[in-house]
Formats: sequence, structure tokens, C-alpha cells
Amino acid sequence: MSRYQRRQFLFSTAGSLGLSQVLGGLGPLSAAEVKFEAGIARFSNEIEPLVEFLETTPRDRVIEETARRVQAGLSYRHLLTALLLAGVRNVQPRPSVGFKFHAVLVVNSAHLASISCADEDRWLPIFWAIDNFKSSQQRDIAEGNWTLAAVNEAKVPPAHLASKQLRASLDKWDVEGADVAITSLVRNSGSQRVFDELAHYAGRDFRSIGHKVIYLSNAFRTLQTIGWEYAEPVMRSLVYAMLNHHGSPNPSESDQEADRPGRYNRELLEKLPNHWHGKRLDDNASVDLVSTLYDCTPQEASQKVVALISDGISLQSIWNAIYASAGELMMRQRGIVALHSVTTTNAIRHAFQNATHAKTRQYLLLQNASFLPMFREAARGRGALADRRITSLGTSEAPVSPTAVEDTFVLMGKDRLAAAEQLYGYLENEGDPQAVVDHARRLVFLKGNDSHDYKFSSAALEDYRGLSPVWRNRFLASSVFQLRSSTESTRPIVERINNALS
Repeated sequence: MSRYQRRQFLFSTAGSLGLSQVLGGLGPLSAAEVKFEAGIARFSNEIEPLVEFLETTPRDRVIEETARRVQAGLSYRHLLTALLLAGVRNVQPRPSVGFKFHAVLVVNSAHLASISCADEDRWLPIFWAIDNFKSSQQRDIAEGNWTLAAVNEAKVPPAHLASKQLRASLDKWDVEGADVAITSLVRNSGSQRVFDELAHYAGRDFRSIGHKVIYLSNAFRTLQTIGWEYAEPVMRSLVYAMLNHHGSPNPSESDQEADRPGRYNRELLEKLPNHWHGKRLDDNASVDLVSTLYDCTPQEASQKVVALISDGISLQSIWNAIYASAGELMMRQRGIVALHSVTTTNAIRHAFQNATHAKTRQYLLLQNASFLPMFREAARGRGALADRRITSLGTSEAPVSPTAVEDTFVLMGKDRLAAAEQLYGYLENEGDPQAVVDHARRLVFLKGNDSHDYKFSSAALEDYRGLSPVWRNRFLASSVFQLRSSTESTRPIVERINNALS
């Protein structure tokens, strides 16, 4: 009834105002702009027109045209839905689940930023993400104009065979078999069943430096907001991304470095005790694990975690160390690789908390530990790593200023390590972490110029709350190596968005 009444209202409004008046502000659309090739994935009648609007409106007009629709009553939820689906249909997660595909990966991060910021800034993240999608769409067109195809309905298995075929296809890295299997599973099962099946595989390999499991967690988190009815194309895109092994042989038939820790950790699971939820919160054990992760191999990392669990150490102490190690890598070399150690840990922790199968959760924990040395070596391939320890924060004896938060974000523009020391001192002296978070988010909106600004800030400023106090402060202080400084220029897109909405 609500849909019927909404349609009746639109028709009656069009009749009273004149159809040309209603549509005149949107500008003309040529026939070519609204024509799509046969065989592409299509969405429900409710959301398809809005997705097509985002797809076909030129980048230099999309902010202003979207603002007009918002002012006319377009809801945030529908805009978020259309943005995700437009990215899923138009941006290929190949040759790597990253690069241009960040237009999809960043949607949940932009959403988290929107719901966490002040009212006056609430539209900035999603409008930025719309412009970012148009940039990625242009790049995808230049690279061949990939589009998510319609599913091959003739090969979709019956419901009772969907899970079995999905697992077999994922094991064999069979894209076609997995595509029809996930389609059947989504149509016939709930979100938790689908999540559990995919969480078993999303973190199994290190290709795309963590983006596969990032996509898993971010996709499900966004679907929790927009509704599971939009899951089918998103899950098809996710499975397609998970099976990416561009430039290397089929992993089911070869032995490659990206897969070795995952295979090793499947076997290592057998050494975990039945009662693996230890009760002993031990900061010394966390320090020990951080020290191990500083220079160990992937196999030694997961072995250490198994040893700590077997000794009764709590999972909280282990997660404290994992996050601290990710923060420490940023201190050693800020940049693209180190920040992904944080965003990947955020995604794995989410998957760990939401998977229902114990073996999947255990595997994700061991994989997170193994990934950290792989991130470290990937960073080393880009340049020297500084000899810095997150446990050494706090050596500065400088007094804490009443304007410490503002001063820190200015100092970041000159000396990131000094800024981290200053922020840690502020937090240890009972400074308000929320003031830090609010200031950091605001600067991302104003100064951010990249998907990683949103992805990293959403992950780090969410995750610090789940750590024990001493590790919370160290981790949040380490984040200044990647956050934006107040000394940077405000991005032109901010003024454009504000003007469009004013």
C-alpha cells in the first residue's frame, strides 16, 4: 500500500505541476545514456531508476543533481543502497580487489562516518563517495567497461545443493560454479548462513593485501543497513572478488606464498585446546606477542597465538597485541601497506565476532596473526622500516597542554612521531578520547582525498574502543601516522557539496 500511495502522489504531483516542470531541473538524458546492454544484472523496480541515475549522470553534474533529489525527499537509505549497487554493477574487482574497486569497499566506511559525525557534516561522506564512484566508473570504462552480468538461471542449483556446490567451487577457485551457487544460497537462506559459508574462505589468502575479507565485512555491514533484499548482486560480486588470483596459477593446483599460511593454519587448528576462550587478561602476554610479531614469520606468528591460548591467555589480550602490532607497523612506515594492516584487522575482527562456527573464528584469528608479518614484509619491499616500538610511546616528559588535541593535529603536519607522543601523553593523563575522534573525523571530511582516508579512519576510530585501556591509548596515538593534519588544504569537493546542499 505504501508503494501504491507513493506512486499515486507522484502522478498527482506531476499532473498538477506539469511533467516538464517536475523533470526540467534534472537536465536532459539522451537515449544512449539510459540504454543498457541485454544480459546485465538488474535490480528491483524500486531502486533500479536511482541506480541508473547514478550510473548515467556525468561526474561534473552528479553532486548537484543528487542534492536536488535529496532536497525533494530522497532518503539517505535509498541513496546508500543505490550507491552500493551502482558500484557492484559497474566496477570490476579485478585485476585486484582494490584500486578502482575502492568505490565499493568504501561505502560502509562512508556510512560509518556519516552516522558518527555532527549533523551539519552528515551528508559530506556519502556525497564524497558518489563522486568517488564516478571516478572509478570512468576508470573501469577506460579499462574495458566491465559490467556485472545477469546470472545464468539455467545453471542455478536447487536450494538443497547450494552450499555443497558453493564450497566445492570455492575450493576449486571455480568462478562460474560459485556464481550460480551463491545465487541459490542467497535466494534460499538467511544472511547468517551465507555469512558463515563465505567467512570460511574470505581470509584464506593474502592476495590484494586483505581486501577480500574487507569486502566480506563491509558488504554485510552495509546490507544490515539497507536490507538483505539487495544481497544477491552484492554476494555475487563478493564471491567473484574472493576468487581473484590474477597473474598466478589456480591456487587449488599450485603452491604459492599467498596461500601457504592459510593452509598451515588449517592444520594448526588441531593444536588448539577445546576450551580456547582463556580467562587470563595479561598485558605481559600482549607485550610478548607484539615483540614476536615485530620480526617473525607468518607461521611463527600463528604458533605464538596457539601457545598463548593453550596457556590460558584471554582472547582480549591477543587482540590487544594484534591491533598494537598493526599500529606499530604504521609507526615504522606510514602509507598504503601499513594502513591496510589496520583495515584488514578491523574486517577480520568483525568476521571473527559474527561467524557462528568455532573453527572459522579460530582460523580467522590465526590468519590475522599470520597476515601481520606479511604486511611487514610487503612494506619492507617499499622501503626501509623505522626501528620504532609502540610500547616505547610515553618516553616524552613534555607537559600536556590544555589545547593538546588541536596542537596534535597541527604537529602532525611537521612531526608524526612527536604528535603520537603528545597524543599518548594526553590520553594517559585522562584526556578525552572522544575529542580526538571528533577532531579526526572532521579533518577527514575536510582534508580527505582518498578512499583510504575514510577506510582507515572508520576502522581505527571504531576499533580503539574495544581494546584494554593501556593498549587503547597506544593504538589511538599510533593512528596519527595516517590521519589527516589540520595544516593540509581543504579539498574543493567539500565546497562543491556544501554549495549543492545549501
